[in-house]
Amino acid sequence: MEARRPLKTRSRAWAMALANWLAARSVTPNQISLLSIVFAAIGSYSLIAAESSVWLVLTALCVQLRLLANMLDGLVAVEAGKATATGVLYNEVPDRIADTLFLLALGAFCDLFWLGCLAALVAIATAYIRLLGGSLGLPQSFRGPMAKQHRMFALTLGLLLQAAEWELVAPSSYAALGTLLLITFGSLLTCCVRLQAIARALEKKRSL
Repeated sequence: MEARRPLKTRSRAWAMALANWLAARSVTPNQISLLSIVFAAIGSYSLIAAESSVWLVLTALCVQLRLLANMLDGLVAVEAGKATATGVLYNEVPDRIADTLFLLALGAFCDLFWLGCLAALVAIATAYIRLLGGSLGLPQSFRGPMAKQHRMFALTLGLLLQAAEWELVAPSSYAALGTLLLITFGSLLTCCVRLQAIARALEKKRSL
């Protein structure tokens, strides 16, 4: 059963070259997975402590480095043949921690920590529903509109817009707030879409 997020970048030459370089240096997929938490922690701190647009750009960079680590762990595990028995745990748990760190930090930046908590909770729920479908014998659904890669794209773009807002408009946080709301409600919609898909698949399976 396919349980990997479909990513076009996996087939890129530079991605394979980097994965092979890491594999040749005895770097394990699990270590790469844990590195995504490190990037999320650095990015979250820089967002909470942000005093200038440079800090926001640094956070955006950390978001992308987190995604890079998420891609490389799978490449090293599967394509380089270094998968481990605990790989499925390292593939899922660090993702949930990284999502939570970024979204809590975004809520704190907007002075709406409760909304950051809600966004993190709903983001975790999208993954729970995906895994629930898998536990019921269905292919795991990575559909959006606000799956992990969509959340991180929205966060990266929002951070860059927030940096521009500080530089060109005013010391406000409208871009960050809009991003937080988009991620929260988009993730909630994703939960509904995935639940509906699971329900339809189960009904179809029963009718066969």
